[in-house]
Amino acid sequence: MIGASVESTGDGRWTVTPPPWRPDLTDELTLVEEVARIVGYDRIPSVLPIAPPGRGLTRAQTARRRAAATLAAAGATEVLAYPFSSAEQLSMFDPGAPAIRLANPLDPQTGLLRRSMLPGLIEIARRNLSRGMTDLALFEIGTVFLPEQGVVYGTDFIPIGTARPDDAILEKLNASIPPQRWHVGGLFLGDALPKQPGAAALPSGLTDALDVVRQLSVALAVDISIGAGSHPALHPGRTAELRVATATGAHPVGIAGELLPSLAHELDLPRVVALVELDLDALIELGALQSTPTQLGTLPAATQDLSLVVPLETPAGEVLAAVVAGAGELLEDARLVDDYRGTGLPDGRKSLTFALRFRAPDRTLTAAEASEAKLAGAARAGELFGATIRE
Repeated sequence: MIGASVESTGDGRWTVTPPPWRPDLTDELTLVEEVARIVGYDRIPSVLPIAPPGRGLTRAQTARRRAAATLAAAGATEVLAYPFSSAEQLSMFDPGAPAIRLANPLDPQTGLLRRSMLPGLIEIARRNLSRGMTDLALFEIGTVFLPEQGVVYGTDFIPIGTARPDDAILEKLNASIPPQRWHVGGLFLGDALPKQPGAAALPSGLTDALDVVRQLSVALAVDISIGAGSHPALHPGRTAELRVATATGAHPVGIAGELLPSLAHELDLPRVVALVELDLDALIELGALQSTPTQLGTLPAATQDLSLVVPLETPAGEVLAAVVAGAGELLEDARLVDDYRGTGLPDGRKSLTFALRFRAPDRTLTAAEASEAKLAGAARAGELFGATIRE
């Protein structure tokens, strides 16, 4: 049927010469396809190939999927926004920063590639609000485009498409592309829990945005610290800068806060809109992705409270970090439980109360040992911030 001549080479192989009227038989692949057509595709068994070791998802792909699954499991809905932005949105969330302008945008009003996930999330929230969806918990994972000031991107050079470009051409093409980072953004508005019999509604707010930070911190095994921050589009008193501490210092990895009420009014949004954005690539680079299990203590714990008076402008997170550093290895857990400002305190001062839990792995702690560790933490906070124990 094929018309080819077949000769045996003597080692279990054959040499096949196609006839001159079969110019379609050019190599072994076309010959195999012709034989399969004649024999019948239904007579060829299906065999699932075994993937060689070392293949599968990369470390970054695994981390991105884990981050998405974690936030979805926490009750947020994943959305997909267009990666385009307008000049107004850029000036609102990243004033003065350079942006890549598209040569042929779908919409002339949004002709810039986004530098932040937040404008897209806000537009999605506005669309859903206009359709009666008043309680929203949204997140998106995607790329942002961060060109450097003064660098011209793009190229008119197009390599030949039938051959693989050499390394020099590939390097030139890669240099023409602006830096792209994977970010994760979140938006929360309305009620986190609706009103129900016997319980009032629980409104969304900054705590929901910070909870995203804690969820990703656990999922990616990276320690994210929360401190006072600022952002041109966020409330000056309800904005947190997110950092990851390393041997070379603290690296900013994101921002969380509530949208300025005036800006929320201008965008036809509720007064309280909580936002968060994190550099997911940075978290993947700095995180271990695998948490180290902590051994459960079997001996009794000693709990004590510590109230420190500090200047109003002192971030509570930094005071907590100082207490933890000073208290030493016996301190098992520490958290802020109260921030008091009012009667009984000097002007310009506030009182921060921390709940401390101490435990030793080999013995039952005495009250004196726990107090000594607590006072050591207070002394460290006093050295750094002038903190005094509240009487």
